[in-house]
Amino acid sequence: MIRVGFTYNIKKNHLSEAEVEWDTPETIETISKALARNAEVVPIEANDGAHEKLKREKVDIVFNYAEGMYGEEREAQVPAILESLGVPYTGSDPITMKNCLNKARAKELLMQNGVRTAEFVTVDSNGDNLPQISFPCIVKPVWEGSSKGIHNSAVINNKNELKKIARTISNQYHQSALVESFLPGREFTVGILGNGTSSHVLPIIEIDHSVLPDGFHPILSYEVKWVIDSPSDPLKILLCPAEVDEPLRNEIEKISLEAYRTLGCRDWCRIDIRLDGQGKPNILELNPLPGLLANPDDNSCLPRAARAEGMSFEDLVNQVLEIALERYGIETGHTALKYVEPSPPVGEGQGEGGEG
Repeated sequence: MIRVGFTYNIKKNHLSEAEVEWDTPETIETISKALARNAEVVPIEANDGAHEKLKREKVDIVFNYAEGMYGEEREAQVPAILESLGVPYTGSDPITMKNCLNKARAKELLMQNGVRTAEFVTVDSNGDNLPQISFPCIVKPVWEGSSKGIHNSAVINNKNELKKIARTISNQYHQSALVESFLPGREFTVGILGNGTSSHVLPIIEIDHSVLPDGFHPILSYEVKWVIDSPSDPLKILLCPAEVDEPLRNEIEKISLEAYRTLGCRDWCRIDIRLDGQGKPNILELNPLPGLLANPDDNSCLPRAARAEGMSFEDLVNQVLEIALERYGIETGHTALKYVEPSPPVGEGQGEGGEG
């Protein structure tokens, strides 16, 4: 039986914003059980002891679900360790992980490659480099996920508001602020599985802002994601499959695949999209470590899209693993593993493309 390492970060304090990207013990257990359908699973918490444990355990491949612990490169930490050890793993490489987490860098790469995304600037802690920019805008930390630092007040209409939020982001998150033109149209999220020409777009999800309480901007703010939406009272905010006509569906699928390849994503990813004033889809951001919550009542986008295509949660987890095994040329049978050749896929380098 194939021996699969499973790397993750686990929440110790459910009320800590610092750990909001990490996962509960229940989620980690559910993913581990799904992997155990066809594999011997070796759980490895992505803490200070992860490097030594990965060296010692001699796994055949790692299912990487680790968000990392500190800093701008945190999502690249486990992939970098695995690269140094020569251990195959699911998902994107360290450069792609870093570039996707840094929203400004991701948008630069998209723009350079002709993939549509909202106009943006970065603003320093004092707001001294305030640009000539039209309002309304939305302001976010440059390299946070899971809506950290994106509150309902993030949609702004003047430079005084911009200065105030830039200072808050600098003081609280120790980074610059990303300032984007606020796109007024519908919002979607798209899951992608696969590599190269076999990359496959799952059914599109629409974010239904009409269910938000009065006074809330039509965005997935921190308040919406972590306060209003709760396991005990889930917000019915995801529509899947989204009701879109064929031309719009084709446009969304096309730009999603373009972004996936431009940032160099591998195996799986979730991509957030919003329509501009002309109804054209624009990339908001890419999350190459999408969330995996098994409960159908939870607003977990990739499992929701997979279910709309007829895949169970267990099927989805194992599909990601199988895609990575195929990329490395690792063939599995019922009782044995044959290592064919760990060569990288043709054309999957950084020139092609790259989270909450």
